[in-house]
Amino acid sequence: MATFAKPENALKRAEELINVGQKQEALQALHDLITSRRYRAWQKTHEKIMFKYVELCVDMRRGRFAKDGLIQYRIVCQQVNINSLEEVIKHFMHLATERAELARNQAQALEEALDVEDLEADKRPEDLMLSYVSGEKGKDRSDRELVTPWFKFLWETYRTVLEILRNNSRLEALYAMTAHRAFQFCKQYKRTTEFRRLCEIIRNHLANLNKWRDQRDRPDLSVPESLQLYLDTRIEQLKVATELGLWQEAFRSIEDIYGLMCMVKKTPKPSLMVVYYGKLTEIFRMSSNHLYHAYAWLKLFSLQKSFNKNLSQKDLQLIASSVVLAALSVSPYDQLYGASHLELENEKERRLRVANLISFDVEPRAEKREEFSRSSILSELVSKGVMACVTQEVKDLYHLLEHEFLPLDLALKVQPLLNKISKFGGKLSSASSVPEVQLSQYVPALEKLATLMLLQQVSQVYQTIQIGNLSKMIPFFDFAGIEKISVDAVRHNFVAIKMDHINGAVFFGKQSIEAEGLRDHLSLFAESLSKARLMIYPPAKKVAKLGDALSNLAEIVEKEHKRLLARKSIIEKRKEEQERLLLEKERVEESKRREHQKMTEEAEQKRVAAELEQRRNQRILKEIEDRELEEAQAMLQEAEKHSKRKKKPVLDGEKMTKQVIMELALNEQLRGRQEKEKKLQKFAKTMDYLERAKREEAAPLIESAFQRRLAEEAALHERDQQQEIELSKQRHAGDLVEKRRLGRMLENKRIIQERVVSRREVEFNILKQERQERINQIIQTRKQDRDTRRKLIFFLRSEEEQQKRLQEEEEARKREEVEKRKREEAERKAKLDAIAEKQRQRELELEEKKRLEREVVLRKSTPVSSRPAETSPVGRPSEAGATAPAAAAAAAPTPGKFVPRFKREKTDVPGQAPPPETDRWGSGSRPDDRPSDRWGRDERKPPSFGGGSRTSWSSSRRS
Repeated sequence: MATFAKPENALKRAEELINVGQKQEALQALHDLITSRRYRAWQKTHEKIMFKYVELCVDMRRGRFAKDGLIQYRIVCQQVNINSLEEVIKHFMHLATERAELARNQAQALEEALDVEDLEADKRPEDLMLSYVSGEKGKDRSDRELVTPWFKFLWETYRTVLEILRNNSRLEALYAMTAHRAFQFCKQYKRTTEFRRLCEIIRNHLANLNKWRDQRDRPDLSVPESLQLYLDTRIEQLKVATELGLWQEAFRSIEDIYGLMCMVKKTPKPSLMVVYYGKLTEIFRMSSNHLYHAYAWLKLFSLQKSFNKNLSQKDLQLIASSVVLAALSVSPYDQLYGASHLELENEKERRLRVANLISFDVEPRAEKREEFSRSSILSELVSKGVMACVTQEVKDLYHLLEHEFLPLDLALKVQPLLNKISKFGGKLSSASSVPEVQLSQYVPALEKLATLMLLQQVSQVYQTIQIGNLSKMIPFFDFAGIEKISVDAVRHNFVAIKMDHINGAVFFGKQSIEAEGLRDHLSLFAESLSKARLMIYPPAKKVAKLGDALSNLAEIVEKEHKRLLARKSIIEKRKEEQERLLLEKERVEESKRREHQKMTEEAEQKRVAAELEQRRNQRILKEIEDRELEEAQAMLQEAEKHSKRKKKPVLDGEKMTKQVIMELALNEQLRGRQEKEKKLQKFAKTMDYLERAKREEAAPLIESAFQRRLAEEAALHERDQQQEIELSKQRHAGDLVEKRRLGRMLENKRIIQERVVSRREVEFNILKQERQERINQIIQTRKQDRDTRRKLIFFLRSEEEQQKRLQEEEEARKREEVEKRKREEAERKAKLDAIAEKQRQRELELEEKKRLEREVVLRKSTPVSSRPAETSPVGRPSEAGATAPAAAAAAAPTPGKFVPRFKREKTDVPGQAPPPETDRWGSGSRPDDRPSDRWGRDERKPPSFGGGSRTSWSSSRRS
């Protein structure tokens, strides 16, 4: 077992092992860290370690490792940070579900890849060999190799999580979510066996919760949130059970819901009760128990009518019709007639259980129990106003079957009504939780009921009737069906009938004058005569008195009706207000309870953290001291044990140290090991001599025993052979007798065999011909589809090529236009460059011309500036005349050089006219006296704003 100073080191080590492909070693390292007692104080690093741990468990499908690690992690973070455990479990389930879905998708892709589309194509050799060896299809093989292991792991994951989260009040929501996901897994993949096990697991968890009431963090079912989670889980279990067709498990789920609510003595919400009774109707319908089915429908009708405000009239009428038809479908006789006492007791207990489930009394009382029967439910339908909501056809059917005496026409009048009723049904739009209603499901039971009622009424009128006439009176069944129904009725003492097939007659039993049926018949006849007499001779005085006494009857009824409606509205408002106040009170109490619980949990967490820290420090110190003490004591005891023979390991009074004891112990162990090796060598040599001597003495004895055994076995073989010969002779004689006896039937056997073989040969030829025609039709269809597909592909390719050609032509045209535009642009640019070049040449010529003119002007001004000045501007001619030669020499410009104006003024000679004044740019009077503007430009030429002017300006600046 590897030890680490910090949990982070274990995580790093695991990642290093994973990178080099050693996942098993990485998983073992993390498992050792999680299960170690040294790291029981929770840290954030533990959560990261658990994430990596569950990822490795899922990747390697190690369910037991995952369960062990999660249990240890629950111990670590139960009192510190339970949310961390919730996140780890969610991550674990997500990974397992994702890998299972990935495996299923891979299997589906493999199945699609292996699917053969062409019936005429031959199989590949490897497929034939694989099919001969394995004997299973591709889908089964892919499921067994890819899907099944991951589905097993996912199922094990759900079981592990449910086992870890059971009976934990802090993780009730996660427990419920896991149960729901497990139910959906069973529903999606039709896992009926796993669903039964899952239901049993959840049932055991609830039983253990009630058994061990002193557990810490035990869920409290009296809390509304906890109760709702448990109830929602059972409701989901009931839904999935009915969808999977597990009706026995669905009935057990019904009992679980009832038992759960009996624990807390509360009634669920109406929305859940609607689902409860809806599924109960389906269960009783599948069990063909019409009586309980009718009572469940009646409860469902009452709930929908009372609490569903959005229920439409059409849906209400359909539900009410279902209730009435279900009640009418109940058998009119007692099914337990003639049963034994034990069967009656068992049936009584079963009826009591079912009555509790239907009435849903969380506190059942013996005095409140009522007996379920056909007559009681029919009377309840009338008293509760269900008959007022049904369709007219159902009303007519009820009146015919229950109140009319029509021995000859009953079945003929019932048949058109049943045909109309069978067309009604569908999904209810305003009651989504109610199952789909189809009235046609009651038609077989109603036909049987009509047949029974007709037989009962005919038996009261006739004593004998022809079988043909009876068959005509009952159009629902042939005479075989009528005979079967009659047998059941006679067995349950409903009617007394005797069939005479030789004479083709039906005899009804004789009834005395005191018989119940005849007495009822006579009383009904008397009542009918009394009504007829009253209609012929009405009592006029009583009618007048009644009219005088109740003249204002309509007004009284109207007022009473309004008063009852007002009272009903007031009662409903009071109920709503009371419910609102109750909900508000529960909400306030719940908020207070949560705040108190939160404060208690915070204080508990602080206290537990402090205690954990203190205990951890004390434990570390104590472990270090105990370990050193134990090691020293063990070494000392070991040294004393092996040192008795020779000498003591230490002298008296010598100070014992760990190092000294360890050296002495090692020396003693080495000496003892050498002695043991010597003893073993000596013992092996002795045993070798003994074994050799033993074998030498035993060799003749073994040989003699072998010879005796050969003689005994030869005698035994001879005796068995004689017995077998006698038995064979006896069997042969018996077989000859049996052959002579059966030989008389050989001709009949041959005739029957030929008849059967010929019939089967004809059937085989017909099936073979049909199969060949079907295969030819499939081949022809495939060929037509292939030709159509090829034509379509050819057409699409032609269209695509045409579109591509048009696109290429369009692109070529666009490229030509772009190239043409570029050429035009280049030509225009070349023309502009030529014009600009000509302009620049012209400017250069002008500048050159101006420069030459300036040089001519400067040459003309040079002799004038070299004369001595005659007068000085300050009136000192002598001084000016003395300095004139030097100034003239200094200011004399060279040919082609520009002389500024201030220098030219200084070099003026007296008596000489000053040179013509030039502006800044060197423009002055020109030799050709051409007019110029203030800037010295020729006014007869247009001004230039191109590159030439800029060039001339820069050249003048340089000069």
